[in-house]
Parts: sequence; C-alpha cells; structure tokens
Amino acid sequence: MALKVLSALDVAKTQYYHFKAIIIAGMGLFTDSYDLFCIPLIMRMIGRIYYPEIHRDVDQKKWFEVPTVINSTMICVALMGAVIGQLVFGRLGDCVGRRRVYGISLVMMVVGSIGCGFSLSKLTSMVFVSLGFFRFLLGIGIGGDYPLSATIMAEFANKRTRGAFIAGVFSMQGFGILLSSLVSMIVCSIFKASANEYRLKRPSDLAPPVTNAPVPPEADLAWRLILMFGAIPASMTYYWRMKMPETARFTALVEKNTLQAAKDIGKVMNVPLSTIQEDVEMMNTPNTRAAMSNTYLFFSQEFFRRHGRDLIAASINWFLIDFVFYSLNFFQYHVFRSQLTAKSHMNVYDNALRIATFQALVAICATIPGYLVTVYMIDYIGRVKIQAVGFFFMAISLLTLEHVHTKVDHRDVRFIIPYGLTFFFSNFGPNMTTFIVPAELFPARFRATCHGISGAVGKIGAIFGSVWFILASPDHPHALEEWHTLTVMGLVCLLGFFVTYFFTRETMGRSLEENENVDELTGVCFVRFWPHKVWPKRNDVTSFARMEMK
Repeated sequence: MALKVLSALDVAKTQYYHFKAIIIAGMGLFTDSYDLFCIPLIMRMIGRIYYPEIHRDVDQKKWFEVPTVINSTMICVALMGAVIGQLVFGRLGDCVGRRRVYGISLVMMVVGSIGCGFSLSKLTSMVFVSLGFFRFLLGIGIGGDYPLSATIMAEFANKRTRGAFIAGVFSMQGFGILLSSLVSMIVCSIFKASANEYRLKRPSDLAPPVTNAPVPPEADLAWRLILMFGAIPASMTYYWRMKMPETARFTALVEKNTLQAAKDIGKVMNVPLSTIQEDVEMMNTPNTRAAMSNTYLFFSQEFFRRHGRDLIAASINWFLIDFVFYSLNFFQYHVFRSQLTAKSHMNVYDNALRIATFQALVAICATIPGYLVTVYMIDYIGRVKIQAVGFFFMAISLLTLEHVHTKVDHRDVRFIIPYGLTFFFSNFGPNMTTFIVPAELFPARFRATCHGISGAVGKIGAIFGSVWFILASPDHPHALEEWHTLTVMGLVCLLGFFVTYFFTRETMGRSLEENENVDELTGVCFVRFWPHKVWPKRNDVTSFARMEMK
C-alpha cells in the first residue's frame, strides 16, 4: 500500500526546490571532480619545483618528472579514501539519516582541500607525506558525498523526471573539471606575468654546465592556491545542506513517522498537507503497518534473493567504467603529446598552462555535452539503453583509436574525433548511469548503503585502472606498447555492454517503491530478460485456470 506522502512526491510538478536541490547536492560532485582532476596538472608543477635537476644524457621527456611510485600514490590515496567514505557514509546515511551525515562529508572535503595546500615544511618528502594525508581525508569526504547526493536527489524527485534530476546532480562533475582547468590557467597566467618581470628563463636558455632549471620561489604557492580553491564551492553550500529537511522516504519508511514526513515536504515543496493527511491516520491501522513493514535484514538470504542481482550488476558496471575512465585520463597526455612543446622550451607556468588548456578543450567539446545530452534524454530513452549504447560506442571508439594511430597524424581529425567520442559516450552512457541506477533500485533502508557499495567497487576499479596503466607505460620493463592499452580498454567496455544488457534492470517511469517491489521471478532468474518472458506465460496459465473454475 503506497503512502500518499510518497505518491504526492512521485506526481509533484517540477518546481523551484527541485532545482535548488540539484545545485546543493551537485556542488559536492562539482568539488569532487575539481579536486580529483586537477591533480595531474599539479603533479606536473610539483615535478618542476621539487625535481629541477637537468640530466643532459637523459631524454628531455623525463625531465622534471615526479617518480612513478609517488605519482601513482598521490592519485590512489584519494581513491582509497573514496572507497572508505562510500562504505561508511552510505551505511550511516541509512542508519541515522541522510541529512545528519550530509554536512560531515562536505566538511571533510573543505578541510582536505585546504590541507592539500599546506605542508609541514618545504622538504620534498614532507610535502608528499602531507599532501598524501590530506588527499586521503579529501577522498573520504568525496566518497561520502556520492551515495548521499544520489539518494537525497532520488528521494526528493518525482518519478517522471527523476533520472534528469539525478543526472543534473552528477553533471556538475563536468563543470568542476572545467573550473579546475580555468582556475589553473588563471593562477598560472598571473604568476607568469609576475615572473616575467624577473626574466624567467626556460631550461633551453641555460648554459650547458647548469644542472638545475631556475624556478621562481612563488611557484610553490601557485599549485597550493589551485588546490585550496576547491574548498570555496563546497563551503558555500554547507549552510544550505544543513537547512535541507530529511527526505520524506527516510522519515516515512525507515523512521515510520509520516506526520513528520508530511510536515518536512510541506516546508520546501508546494504539496498541500490536505492531500496527504489521510496517511497519518491510516498508519495507525494494523493492515497498513503490516503492508509497509519489510522485515528482512541487510545481506540476508531474502535480501540477496530480491536484490542480489541488482547489487552485483551495479557494482560490476561501475567497476568497469571507472577502470576505463581513469585510464583514459592518464592516456590524455599521449593523445596530445604531438601538440605539446618540449619541456626544455617551457617554463613551469607554460607547461601547466598547456596541460590545462587541453583538459578544458576536452571538457567543453566532449565531457560536458555528454552530461547535458544525458540529462535531456534519460527519461525518454531509459537507463539501460543509454548505458549499453555508451559502453558499445566507447569500445568502438577505443578500438578505432588503436587501429588508426599508426596510420594518421595525431593532429588529424580522424584521430581526434574518436578520442572525443570516447569521452562523450562515457558521459552519455555508463559514467552517468552507474551513478543513477543504484539510487533507484533498492529499498529506502538500504538505498545509500547499496549505492555506497556499488560506488566503492567502482573506485576499486579506478585504482586498478590507474595502477594498471602506470605499469603498462613504456617506462615499465614488461609493459605493453602504450597504444595497445586501448585494445584492453575497448574489450573492458564490451564486457560492460554485455553485463548491462543481460543483468541490469530498467528503472525509468516507476516510483522507487515499485522498483523495490519487483515480481518474485526477478529474484529467481539471474538474467534480466528471462522474467519478462516467463511472467506473461505464468499470468496466462493463471487466468486460464480461473476461467476453467468459473
């Protein structure tokens, strides 16, 4: 029996608070992407500042490089923190409430962002220890924001446009990536203009005996400012997050307090109390209490019978897309390598500016359009179709890139277009839908937990992808040729296509409670489309038997 307070949410017209919730929830994802995707550029700057030695007998491409172990560690510590944050905050969101722990994750992101800009000293080792610690803290906050943002937006949205609202929250990632590039370009341009007054030299301008490239002292401040800027958007939304009411679904279904749920909704949305007052009285009847109570426990046999396939499918899909997506970001350097000026001909600011420019172009031309198309189309096409199509065309683009890289120049449009399409279809595809689907499949009392588990498995995939790509780089003694890694990523995307097609369940057009209460055969048959073939036959047999009895 559906509660009217929840039915009212499902049919509510799109209104101001929906868009306000998108901004409040999305700002966490905005900060997440800013902090996660500015680190490759930061590591370039740190390489120039803390590893300024010039070895004339070493390839110039390897000058000013942070050691591979340190570089990979700085990336992986944030991802490991995200794994912990998703598991812990997801579970807390279901146990004590979404709103109560929502602000904590944001505070951790603010503290982590500011802390990344500080170090205990200017000693190289201490800088990396401090940076690693605060990036781990930042990662915990980022991880906590994923299940809470998705769950809160899903539980506030109406069922007709729920996919677009959750996609709108996640699409803030694209603008965070763009802002990280713009802030880096602005900060480096300002510092470069100041440094030019002192005739900042490039390494190629140095006399042969010189073994250290000059770096202006204030350059050590530039990368710190870029990192600390990530705390600003997160801190701006803290007040509004604390003012958000608890979601009606948590209050009504988990805390069993429909009166409070009705009051909370009435405060922020145009839903008259008179339309849901009946539920307050009906909740006192034994029939309603029995109908609304699900007694099976988390990770029980009944849980796995009902939701095991959905949890496994969501986790595997997230693992596969993050494995490819994070590897692709590492691969970006190889794509634009022909466009880059040699390090010996650039100072510290020019090098960072060039990387930030390419990252901004990818965000504007491929990443953000993919997000926006998904927001517009997801409630018309459906989650499963978008995810399957995204995986499929990512595989086609990656395999095409591997095939044409030896035949065309990297500046050729036949090379650049497939690379851009890979990012477009990752966002008009699994990178977006893997965030949406877990927020729609599971019961209210397990929703944030299951989303956190799916996301944590995804971040483990990101760690595997990052480490794997570094080990597969040409510097490793047993490495693949760098372009052959594209074949591996393409095959991973094909695997994602099959997992999506056979095991992922569509959630479009139904309320969250309808998605939770699927027919019994869904829990028995592990492959997605079998129940839809068997169930009509079962209904036909039942109807025929009833007719015979009459």
